[in-house]
Amino acid sequence: MSALVCVARIGAAHGVRGAVKLWTFTEDPFAVRRYGPLLSKDGKRQFEVAQAREAKDHLVATFKGVTTRDEAERLNGIELYVAREKLPATDEDEYYHTDLIGLAAVTTDGDALGRVLAIHNFGAGDIIEIAPPKGSAKGTTMLLPFTNAVVPEVDLTGGRVVIALPQEIEGEDKDEALSTGRPREGGDP
Repeated sequence: MSALVCVARIGAAHGVRGAVKLWTFTEDPFAVRRYGPLLSKDGKRQFEVAQAREAKDHLVATFKGVTTRDEAERLNGIELYVAREKLPATDEDEYYHTDLIGLAAVTTDGDALGRVLAIHNFGAGDIIEIAPPKGSAKGTTMLLPFTNAVVPEVDLTGGRVVIALPQEIEGEDKDEALSTGRPREGGDP
């Protein structure tokens, strides 16, 4: 089976006839209806959207075979997946998070920084999270803007992203911020 991509998460029951709140992670929220049966993370359960309507920041949906509030309540928190090949192709400079996670991260000089751990968006743009190489003394993960200036190259075929480290990270010189053994401000010497 190909890689699965999370496209939605079931929320709380809505009403008494088996409807649920459904948070989608697709550009078009109603795309979840076009992918066919949606799978649980382990691939053992299938869910087919019977009806969906737009609500404030989510969909209100019913699934085939779910007709009561009790049945709907048991689905709360289940993430729904589709096979990667069912998703549309991306445009240039667009990527599915699942394609980026796990890629090697290197500097523009080719030095290893670690691996892409996640892509986040806290409301001010995408952030790439990079875990340091295993066994590295560099310690904590790095959170950097996922912009063309900071990530000038994404090579999916080569399995890497190139990072142009910014001159300052959280107000510190990048060499200081990336060095080891330096206590945090307010920390013990």
